[in-house]
Amino acid sequence: MPRTILIGFGVDVDAVAGWLGSYGGEDSPLDISRGMYAGEVGVPRLLKLFKRYGITTSWFIPGHSLETFPKEMAAVRDAGHEIGLHGYSHENPTTMSLEQQRDILDHTYKILTDFNFGKPPKGSVAPWWETSKEGTALLLDKGIEYDHSNMSHDSQAHYLRDEDYWTKIDYSAKAEAWMKPLTKGKETGLVEIPANWYLDDLPPMMFIKSSSNSHGWVNTRDVEQLWKDTFTYLYREEENFIFPITIHPDVSGRPHVLLMLERFIEWINTHADVKWATLYEMSEEFRSRVDAPAGALMPKGFVKKTANRA
Repeated sequence: MPRTILIGFGVDVDAVAGWLGSYGGEDSPLDISRGMYAGEVGVPRLLKLFKRYGITTSWFIPGHSLETFPKEMAAVRDAGHEIGLHGYSHENPTTMSLEQQRDILDHTYKILTDFNFGKPPKGSVAPWWETSKEGTALLLDKGIEYDHSNMSHDSQAHYLRDEDYWTKIDYSAKAEAWMKPLTKGKETGLVEIPANWYLDDLPPMMFIKSSSNSHGWVNTRDVEQLWKDTFTYLYREEENFIFPITIHPDVSGRPHVLLMLERFIEWINTHADVKWATLYEMSEEFRSRVDAPAGALMPKGFVKKTANRA
């Protein structure tokens, strides 16, 4: 029986939004100009790369990027790539009220749906991969079918739990007050496509002035080898697996990184049983094999697809 190995790129169009919400450049004209580079230069270069290799990818677009770069985002849509949620200004969900989170989700869901000719987004990536305690419930209530913000696995899709609970250390209290294990939360029908800092172009290859441990000058061949080693291990040890990679036009739109991506894609294509897929396709393949746990809270309006029978 053939193996099922799905690999794909999730493209986070952070651009100006990233500097507004996460990178500490909201007061810097220089940093904002780097965001403009991502939208106006990096995006077209990535589209050209994907077209050359015939790869359909998943683009997670902050509302700010959609409205700041309408021409470039239309080119993404018109090339047939998946469109998903990524906040509005790359804001941190853990610092916002429930009302703010809901307002942002409602607004970005609507503008992405309208932009995509009435086709709503199926997936979401939390900005900076930070999710709030209300985040999963909000996504389910919106009918979102998969998330890509959790790191409890690295190569297998799974159903996400909600409301795991853990006790923080309180050195002012007796130890017995906080020596407690994590309590697992409720099962849901939200598919998790694992996120992974080690399969992300940004931490090693983007310089951020406000970050004390920022990199940016890491040799692309070191990153390339890390990705290859990760894939090689999984290809040897796991019969079936997924390999979602996160990239950004801010980083992967740079010439030296584009050359790395070309080498990596061509290397991947030498392996048997490997298929390039969107993250939504990864989630659907998982759902086709694994039912959600009994009693799990499902995405609003979700109806499982059934196989066509002759």
